[in-house]
Amino acid sequence: MTETSLPRTVAETAELLARGSYVADRALATSVHLALAMGRPLFLEGEPGTGKTEIAKVLAEQLGRRLVRLQCYDGLDLAAAAYEWDHARQLMEIRLAESGGASRASLRETLYSAEFLLRRPLLSAIDPGLPPAVLLIDELDRADEPFEAFLLELLGDFQITIPELGTIAASTRPVVVITSNRTREVHDAIRRRCLYQWVDYPDAVRERAILAARAPGVPAKLSAQVVEFVQRIRTTDIFKLPGVAETIDWASALAALDEVELAPAAVEDTLGALLKYQDDIAKIRGETAARLTGEAIQAA
Repeated sequence: MTETSLPRTVAETAELLARGSYVADRALATSVHLALAMGRPLFLEGEPGTGKTEIAKVLAEQLGRRLVRLQCYDGLDLAAAAYEWDHARQLMEIRLAESGGASRASLRETLYSAEFLLRRPLLSAIDPGLPPAVLLIDELDRADEPFEAFLLELLGDFQITIPELGTIAASTRPVVVITSNRTREVHDAIRRRCLYQWVDYPDAVRERAILAARAPGVPAKLSAQVVEFVQRIRTTDIFKLPGVAETIDWASALAALDEVELAPAAVEDTLGALLKYQDDIAKIRGETAARLTGEAIQAA
């Protein structure tokens, strides 16, 4: 993997994302550019399926950097997120040292050396001995609030302090992308250390461009009709509005059935690729689906 230089302008940043088949609007491209230029973490908030996680993946690919991903969850702790000591190897070292007559002082220094340190995502991302990285802290809102307090040192100084070993600081700052689906509010202290961008559902023009980039095998006519249908369904009162990921899945599913344009029967048969809750499918199926199909065909 060959590392490339950072883009110099917003336009170059948009082009870099486009090379990775990511279609960003001007506001999002500007936020990404500023995060790269200023060396600041980028905090992306929005509904699931709007492409927040994909930005980190595309940046890693296009910049030639390692992608280090920390998937957050309830109960995430320091050992899983940053580092822990390899207790099994330490125990083996103790037994070998005792059989060789090593002193306790020398043994203590040996046990808590970098050799016995297990690097989890956060420490791996700033390890000066490893190539530069893009650090994705995904769905931070799923982690417990106390975990955010630990992140403050990392996001502020790009370093982690290990009591037994000392402070490890990045020689090259990682590109940091933090995502949140807003299932809870992330603390202000985290937000202050980041540049913020809300990632919304795209308009019809951008969603067609996204489909063309992400699902080039879908016929153009079908693609346009799918986008018009999805744009309308997002105005309905359902539990979970479909994101861009669902638009791509649905268009690909219809294309896999050799459909070249929307048809009521095909829409009915494939709603499970677009909607993920039975109550939503039941609400759209039938007369509503037929009406939306007709409107989409006419608008496209």
